Amino acid sequence: MPARIWLIGGTTESVQLASALDNAGLPGVITVLAASAQTLYPQALGLTICTGALTDHTWQTFCRDHQISAILDASHPYATEISKLAMQASTQLRIPYLRFERFSEADDRVTQNPWVVKVDTISQLVNGQYLEGQRVLLTLGSKWLSLFQEYQSTSTLFARILPRAQAFQAADDAGFSCDRIIALRPPISFDLEKALWQQWQISVVVTKASGQPGGEDIKRRVAQALGVTLIIIKRPILPYPHQTSDIETAVQFCQAALHQKPV
Repeated sequence: MPARIWLIGGTTESVQLASALDNAGLPGVITVLAASAQTLYPQALGLTICTGALTDHTWQTFCRDHQISAILDASHPYATEISKLAMQASTQLRIPYLRFERFSEADDRVTQNPWVVKVDTISQLVNGQYLEGQRVLLTLGSKWLSLFQEYQSTSTLFARILPRAQAFQAADDAGFSCDRIIALRPPISFDLEKALWQQWQISVVVTKASGQPGGEDIKRRVAQALGVTLIIIKRPILPYPHQTSDIETAVQFCQAALHQKPV
């Protein structure tokens, strides 16, 4: 088996990278968490796709079985556990690691919006007074909804989630009634985003610094158009050894890595 690139996927950027690696004739294996994420990638793609979470107990076997010689981490900006695991693998196996991360409007100091409020963490938001008495739309995903359960009695909360059974269950467990849940898969247009906020008379929207693929730019525009406060939770800061947002740079990294002796 030839040496391979481990592409940590599940994002729009990872699909673009997978196509770029395939076009360059570079062998690789893509890991995604959910089986539904496999549909993001073209069926004709020459790279192998593996589904399921890697752990401290399974990553070594995975890297050995697939002859991983480099790691290209294109996981979601908030999926910190897999990034930490990948950097650990890079260090222990002495193979190169490159973080590929989408650009965030929140990092662009030229873009100014008086309706935008930035907080460092979800904990800072939950423990503050940002949501009291507000009509709040949470667009963080179902994973975080339980953290806002106590606000069900002091604010009017709405949740936008992915159309998955486990997401509906998480919303129900966090106290969201069916009339306060909407299931949509991004991307969401400006007009639809605006209409949704108006329909629910939203005064505060909570989102992540997810960049253009996550609709951050559209939310900023809608917030300004409607005068709605947009609270953006900053990305977690991890000590990535190397990082890029350029696809060609990522391909060159992989080409160089495959010329090295595989693990």
